[in-house]
Amino acid sequence: MKSPLRPLIFVAALAAVLPARAAQELNLFGWSEYVPQAVLDGFTKETGIKVNFETYSSNEELLSKLLAGGGHYDVIQPSDYAAEAMIRQHLLAALDPAKLPNLKNLDPAFLHRPHDPESKYTVPYMSGTVGIVVNTDRVKDPIAGYRDVFQPKFKNRIVVLNDNREIVTWALETVGLPMNRITSDALAKVRPVIASWIDLIKVFDSDSPKTALLNGDVDLGVVWSGEAALLWKENHKFRYIIPTEGAHQFIDILAIPANAEHVDAAHKFIDYILRPEVSVLISETFPYTNPNAAARKLLSPEQLTNPASYPPPGAKLETFRDIGKMASDIDRLVTDLKSAK
Repeated sequence: MKSPLRPLIFVAALAAVLPARAAQELNLFGWSEYVPQAVLDGFTKETGIKVNFETYSSNEELLSKLLAGGGHYDVIQPSDYAAEAMIRQHLLAALDPAKLPNLKNLDPAFLHRPHDPESKYTVPYMSGTVGIVVNTDRVKDPIAGYRDVFQPKFKNRIVVLNDNREIVTWALETVGLPMNRITSDALAKVRPVIASWIDLIKVFDSDSPKTALLNGDVDLGVVWSGEAALLWKENHKFRYIIPTEGAHQFIDILAIPANAEHVDAAHKFIDYILRPEVSVLISETFPYTNPNAAARKLLSPEQLTNPASYPPPGAKLETFRDIGKMASDIDRLVTDLKSAK
């Protein structure tokens, strides 16, 4: 005879098991070419938490997806200015420092920055700059700034990031305007500059701009410092230059969305990243500037002297700030000019 209590017992047991299973996964939304698989595998092996990793190629893609309610992510990886916008729009959850004991490993210089003055919502992941790479075997001209790169004689020999705000920033710097003071007048002033540049560019690539340089398809470009560091490691003929006009310094961060389902797992993942030996794995694969002071002590002299990873002091650097609706004007400007090419 079947017991009438069995279905009820089964349902109760299932309800008890399901939350535990749900907690054994983590949904990560991050930049492509930025999180080593060894780090994800190591975290899963230690904690039993499976990482579902989805990537994006721009902060704008990340923001648009979150604002549209798409995806259910537990950890995201925005840049500083995007995090600033998310904090303002209440899209990020406050972190619990008690669950992040490895915060002590961070260099204080990367904390309490303008995007998160109280360091309440964000943890620095990696930092870097956007600068010029030159294949010195093929370019003998002195290259110091953006004007030196975007010359007619280098037409179809240039790779740049496929990032509209970056391109506008370089033009603003070239004409002596602040990178964060975006106005209609400023955009009108740089429009002809950008139009002339776009005519010279052969490759737009934010995911792996080093590839065109390594393959010999182009001879110089404006790229992420981590990409430049990999090029320099491959061959010292690839020289990295901080533009004399000034350069963008970025801080990419880790944060927990306000609607995250696996908050405890998210804290565990962020604290795992903050371990020196784990952070070193990231530097070895993606050699940007590591904000983890304890991890830097484990880096080799060659890593620390890579001029793209750790540029010399005194460079004119500035971080992006949230510019609100002007971001749409920037996108429209650059997209129109690309279409007209």
